[in-house]
Amino acid sequence: MGFFFETLIGGLMAGVLYSLVALGFVLIFKASGVFNFAQGAMVLFAALAMARFSEWMPAMLGFESKLLANLIAFALAAIFMFALAWVVERLVLRPLVNQEGVTLLMATLGVTYFLDGFGQTIFGSAVYKIDIGMPKEPIFLLKSVFEGGILINKEDLYAAIIAAALVAALTVFFQKTPTGRALRAVADDHQAAQSIGIPLNRMWVIVWCVAGVTALVAGMIWGSKIGVQFSLSTVALKALPVIILGGLTSVPGAIIGGLLIGVGEKLSEVYIGPMLGGGIEIWFSYVLALLVLLVRPQGLFGEKIIDRV
Repeated sequence: MGFFFETLIGGLMAGVLYSLVALGFVLIFKASGVFNFAQGAMVLFAALAMARFSEWMPAMLGFESKLLANLIAFALAAIFMFALAWVVERLVLRPLVNQEGVTLLMATLGVTYFLDGFGQTIFGSAVYKIDIGMPKEPIFLLKSVFEGGILINKEDLYAAIIAAALVAALTVFFQKTPTGRALRAVADDHQAAQSIGIPLNRMWVIVWCVAGVTALVAGMIWGSKIGVQFSLSTVALKALPVIILGGLTSVPGAIIGGLLIGVGEKLSEVYIGPMLGGGIEIWFSYVLALLVLLVRPQGLFGEKIIDRV
C-alpha cells in the first residue's frame, strides 16, 4: 500500500506541472479564440532567458548571491515575456482578427519557429542549467504508518508547491480582480464585452502576458529538473492530452485533467507497463485523450458548442 501511495503522489506532482503548461493554452484560447501552438516554444524561450540571465547577472553587477541573481533573472525574463506578448498581439494577432481558426493556428506555428530560432540567436543553443535552490535529495514520510515510509523527491515536492501556488494566484486573479472579471467577460462573449466598453486588444495583451508568466514558471521548473535544452519545447505536447481531457475552455478542467493524466501515467507505467513490455507512460495520455474525444469531444469540463442553422 505504501508503494501505491508513493506512485500516486508522484503522479499528482507531475500532473501539477502538466496543468501549469496546459493553463497557457486554455487562458489564450478562452480570451482570444486562438489555439496557441507556440506555448511550448514560449516555455523554452522563458527557460532560456531565465538560465542565461542568472548566469550573466553576477558577472555584470559584481555580486555572488545566487538568490539575488535568480530574482533579477526572473524579473528580466518576465519583462522579456511581457514584451513578447505585446509584439505577438500587435504584429501577429491584431492583423488577423476575424480570420479562420486554421489561419490563426498557422500564425502561432510560425511564432513557434521564430522563437526557437530567436532564442538560439540571443541565448545560444547549448544545454543550460537553472539552479533555483530546490533540494534534490529524497525524503521518507509516514514511516510510522507504512513500513519504510513513502519516498518523495524533494525537488518534485517543491515544484508542485510552486505550481500549485501559481494556479491558486491565477484563480484569485480571475475571480476577484476587475481585470480578471473583464477577461472572463471577454472569454464568454467578445461582442458583449466590447459593447460595455472592455477593450479587446488590451485584454488580449494581458492574457498573453499571463500566459507568458505561466510559461516562465513552467520553464523554470522543468529547466531545473531536466536542464534547459531545445527538447524542452516538447513538454507542451504533454499538455495536449490534458486540455483534450479537461476541456479547451475550462481552467478547472486544465488543472483536474493534468492531475488525472499525471496519476494515470504513473500508475499505468508501474502496474500495467510490466505486462506490456514498458513504455506505456509515453502513449497512455494520448490514448486516454482519444477515448475522451470519442465519447465527449468537448472534454470533461468543456463547453458544448451548439450551432443553430
